[in-house]
Amino acid sequence: MVKEHIDIEHIAMLARLKLTDEEKRLFSKQLGSILEYIGKLNELDTTAIEPTSHVLPVKNVFREDELRQSLHKDKALQNAPDKTDDFYRVPKIIG
Repeated sequence: MVKEHIDIEHIAMLARLKLTDEEKRLFSKQLGSILEYIGKLNELDTTAIEPTSHVLPVKNVFREDELRQSLHKDKALQNAPDKTDDFYRVPKIIG
């Protein structure tokens, strides 16, 4: 397997992690080992193996919808830390 450059700083930025230089070296080495191990899977002969999407059989386990009384809005909002009219008010999370 060709050794590729692993940009730990970019991965840390995507995960919103602040890493020390020592952690960057450690994680770079660990991730490299993991990718090398995964690369060994490419060496397996899978020509006689039927492609599958799930290991176990999948079946529909949905139930029929049942109409029932829902929680009253006053009861739902009684413990809300902040509310406006009949709605929960939450902090803005998207820039």
